[in-house]
Amino acid sequence: MDLDYLLHTDLTNEPEDFKSGFVTLIGRPNAGKSTLLNAIMGQKIAITSDTAQTTRHRFRAVLTKDDFQVVIIDTPGLHRPHDVLGEELNTSALKALEDVDVVAMLIDASAEVGKGDIWVAEQLGRLSAKKICVLSKVDLVSAEQLEKQRLAAEKLCTWDAMVGLSSVTGKNLDAFIEEVVYLLPQGPKWFPDDMQTDQPIEVIVAEFIREKILRTFTDEVPHAIGVQVEEMQYVRKKDLYRIYAIVYVERDSQKGIIIGKHGASLKRIGTEARLDLEQLLGCKVFLDLRVKVKKNWRRDANQIRRFGYGEGA
Repeated sequence: MDLDYLLHTDLTNEPEDFKSGFVTLIGRPNAGKSTLLNAIMGQKIAITSDTAQTTRHRFRAVLTKDDFQVVIIDTPGLHRPHDVLGEELNTSALKALEDVDVVAMLIDASAEVGKGDIWVAEQLGRLSAKKICVLSKVDLVSAEQLEKQRLAAEKLCTWDAMVGLSSVTGKNLDAFIEEVVYLLPQGPKWFPDDMQTDQPIEVIVAEFIREKILRTFTDEVPHAIGVQVEEMQYVRKKDLYRIYAIVYVERDSQKGIIIGKHGASLKRIGTEARLDLEQLLGCKVFLDLRVKVKKNWRRDANQIRRFGYGEGA
């Protein structure tokens, strides 16, 4: 793990028993990794949707308390790749397992344990990190279903801990954090107290926009979407951010779908994204969205990295 940019403070500033370390969230697509991260942080940092490949960035969120600092690494869902983008996302997720203290594998309690879960668990066998099994979405299952899932999960790996939780209701979130902290070593604060993520604001803004597209459209269109923020300007006198972003698609037909009749679809996307961005930035937002075609960009590793997806640029 490249930690060159991390801010490392003097150990003497923390209590002698202060704990810190890195925990990676891993699992199949839609296991609930990003939703769990947002619930832990108490605010929306990572986007969520029911579409596979929603998470394309590997980034860190930082939870700091008086006696610990947990650096949580969210990852793309591990899946069978169908293009270069899928391969890049898998590579990104697997690299996030390197040199971490704890790996938390999420298993959807409402979906039967399958070959995908078995394959993900096999990747954990070579790791020296502590391993936590997280049965997510327990609010969707009965006690009998949860027990069946627990027994199936126990066979996948030798776990250091197992927690069933719901990111939606908050059930056992504290128990999960307690298990993570218990397994962490003593160490320093890697990040400042007020830092909550290492994602550049432009990347978060682009992701918030992409989320609205994922939730508006189905089938192939969401997978073909890439979003880049071209410019962000803060106008102090108006307490306003001017944001200029481009939505990239692979074909002209997809461009027409995103724009919609008389621009209605693009306008709706912009309105929904702007509301989220105003909450994120704490001020008014003017959002200018354009749609451009970049043919077959998901097959071009260089273009994928320009978007910052997978291993990024």
